[in-house]
Amino acid sequence: MITIAIANQKGGVGKTTTAINIATALAATGWKVLLVDLDPQGNASTGVGLNAADRDRSSYDILIDGAGVAECAVPTRIPGLDLIPATVDLSGAEVELVSVEDRTGRLRAALAGDTTHEICLIDCPPSLGLLTLNAMAAADSLLVPLQCEFFALEGLSQLLQTVERVQERFNPDLGILGIVLTMFDRRNRLTDQVADDVRSCLRDLVFEAVIPRNVRLSEAPSHGLPALIYDHACTGSQAYMKLARELIARLPEQRKAA
Repeated sequence: MITIAIANQKGGVGKTTTAINIATALAATGWKVLLVDLDPQGNASTGVGLNAADRDRSSYDILIDGAGVAECAVPTRIPGLDLIPATVDLSGAEVELVSVEDRTGRLRAALAGDTTHEICLIDCPPSLGLLTLNAMAAADSLLVPLQCEFFALEGLSQLLQTVERVQERFNPDLGILGIVLTMFDRRNRLTDQVADDVRSCLRDLVFEAVIPRNVRLSEAPSHGLPALIYDHACTGSQAYMKLARELIARLPEQRKAA
């Protein structure tokens, strides 16, 4: 199973929206997809239509109780997409994990036993704590949504330093799949400037697809639907479909779905 962590310690950059819509696009192209909600806010779970009252088992059970994927994963209304939801209990997991043996490898151990899915996307919280470290330790690669504003560049530098530390201590095989520019607004000159700066520094790591500011992307979660289903034709959905095609092209050929 290919495992991709979607992470950025800065909040509000489009991590969850990216996770939901990329997972939907991959499922629509025939992949058996697992979406892991590792954010205590549980927005990814809500965004694919799973109400809080229906979350009997969650990513908390995996991290703290050692539960397996088969025990916690639930099907979504999207064919081919399963979800490990998040509950409010996850907010206390950071503290509880401190005293747990192999506290950064709990998610990796659970995902290693999953033979059902072909690709896993992990929606990380907006921090660089133990939840995100578990995701990075479990992942093959990292997908970084980056909002087109100045302060996002400072946050990216810190994230890249964290990736280096994770490679040294927990997961030497962790790579960066790519940087995706989000909340792009062509009416704002600063947006273009930030995008140019990121591309000049990181070059081929930056995806060509750019996710625009789009009202339909914001509306979709309130209906419990990914934007790709809520409004397939909107500019946000079209951008995510282009991103999904680029992402698939970057995956190792021998591990792609048939």
